[in-house]
This record gives sequence, structure tokens and C-alpha cells, in this order.
Amino acid sequence: MKFSLVICTYKRAMPLLTLLDSVQRQTRYPNEILIVDGSPDDYTEQALAKKTYESLFYHKVTPEDRGLTRQRNYGIDRVASDTEIICFLDDDTVLEPDYFEAILNVYKEYPEALGVGGYIVNETAWLPVGEGYQPKTNEFVYDGWKRKDGSRFAARKKLGLDSNVPPGFAPEYSHGRSIGFLPPSGKVYETQQLMGGVSSFRRDVFDRLRFSTYFEGYGLYEDADFTLRLSNTGKLYVNTNATLAHYHDASGRPNAYRYGRMVVRNGWYVWRAKYPKPSFEARLKWHSITLLLTLIRLSNVFTSKDKKQAFMESLGRTMGWWSLIFYKPKA
Repeated sequence: MKFSLVICTYKRAMPLLTLLDSVQRQTRYPNEILIVDGSPDDYTEQALAKKTYESLFYHKVTPEDRGLTRQRNYGIDRVASDTEIICFLDDDTVLEPDYFEAILNVYKEYPEALGVGGYIVNETAWLPVGEGYQPKTNEFVYDGWKRKDGSRFAARKKLGLDSNVPPGFAPEYSHGRSIGFLPPSGKVYETQQLMGGVSSFRRDVFDRLRFSTYFEGYGLYEDADFTLRLSNTGKLYVNTNATLAHYHDASGRPNAYRYGRMVVRNGWYVWRAKYPKPSFEARLKWHSITLLLTLIRLSNVFTSKDKKQAFMESLGRTMGWWSLIFYKPKA
């Protein structure tokens, strides 16, 4: 099974090299690695020139192809013609040695799989629990494992606004739980969503679907949009044995105001792309959760160290919500 790795990067030369070093240690090495660089400077190209990675091809895109979704589509158009699987990785991830082997095994075990995602291990602490365990208000339990629930979900539970579908699926009012709420059980789970930075897809799915260019620049939620649309046509899976770490490098990210605004407007876009005509109850719940999350983020002005960032993000969320009254994203 031939597979290509596409890494879209933006001003993260050193994290990218760390990722590529972990790719070199893989039990299954990609048939080709495409680096799609949207950086306005030459630091990434210069850093790569000092090292040697087998079957690596570097592409520097022009401004019109810059941005996560555009760079991904750019890479898709340039993979080898005999590629069967296209893998995507964020440039600030680090792989365990059998990551690709575990991903490819799912395609063999589940021939109907259109996409397979990996599993991030360094973001959440999980503990196994026995059958019949009753979770506390600040806990989430799934498939015999528990983890702490943040203030957002604790508040949603109290207000009857928690997700009513498994992790990785989208309720009618959106605001579901991500695949980060799947436990490290070693199992393969069916989902409707994959995280774009730890994902893979059969090459032929891109003959009918592409990443939406609505998501400019940082591309927040572009992965949810693409995989929700893809899930309408076939099955997606997450393999919790395909493990890696994600270090969330801060370079290349938008400012807090823009990020907050994107959270709301991009979230609305993804919701309405999946459910073009939601019920009145679903609409009420989406807006209620959006405002609740904005208030919780605003409260961080008084509880967190970075008060300015919390304020600017909550302001961005507020303005993003008000903007929906006057002009909505066109899905």
C-alpha cells in the first residue's frame, strides 16, 4: 500500500525538523514526503537544506496558495499518481515509531474506510474505571475510561446542553465532543470527524471532495468541515494505537481577537454545512452554547494569567456572534 505524507507548514522550521526526525524512525516510511511551505521567509527552506530526508520534496507556495486548506489542496494535486493513501500531519507533531503502520493496518482491516485518524497522547490524562462507575460532575467517562471535564462541559451538563452523541460525531446543534474524548483503549472507533493534522484518506476521495477554501489562513475547523462532508459518503475511523504527540507551537497562529471571531463564524459554517435546516431547538441550543462558551472565556479575564488574551478572544467571539445577524458565512 503506497502512501504519501503531506505536511503543510508556516513559519515553524524547527518543529518541522523535529517531526521529520520522528518520521525517519518509522517502521513504515512514506513513499514520498511533500513539504508545502507557506512561510513568507526562507528559514524553513534553509533549515531543510542542512539535513537529508529520503524521498522529500519541498514546495514553496505563492501568496495565492497560502493558507492551510489551499496548501493541503496544493499538496494533493502533487502526490505521485500511484499513491493509494494520503496522510496529513501538523508541523508541530512528533510520531511514535509505529504510527504509519498502525494507520495502514486499519485500511487493511476495514476495506470500506475512507479515512483514518491518529491519536494524540500528550494532551489528556485518562484513568481506567470499572463497569458501573458513576462519574462526578467534572468527569467524563467513555468505554471504561475517565478523564477530567473542563468548566465548559461541566456548565453544559448542568444546563442540559451536553453532547448527546459519541465523541467524534456531530449532534444537530453541533458543539459535540471531539475525538480527543476517545480513550486510549487501543481500539479502533468509527467517527464522523478526524483532526486534520493527524489524518489520512484514500486518494480517490479527493476526486470528489476537497478542503474548502472558505477557511482562509489558519483554517480553524477546516478538518471538521471536510470530514463531516466525507462521512456522508462512507466510514471514517480513529485508531488509538496510532499514537503521536502534539505540541501546539504558538508561531504562525492568529491573534486572540481573530481566533475568537473564527471560533464562532467558522463553527457556524461547519454546523450549517452539516445541518442546512436545523430544528428550532437545535438553533436555540447552538446559540445558547456559543454564548455560554463566550461568557466562560470572558471569566478567564479574572482567573487566568494572560488576561489580555482572554479578553481579546472573548471580544472576538462576541463580535463574531453579532456579525451572524448581519451577514452569515455562505456554506
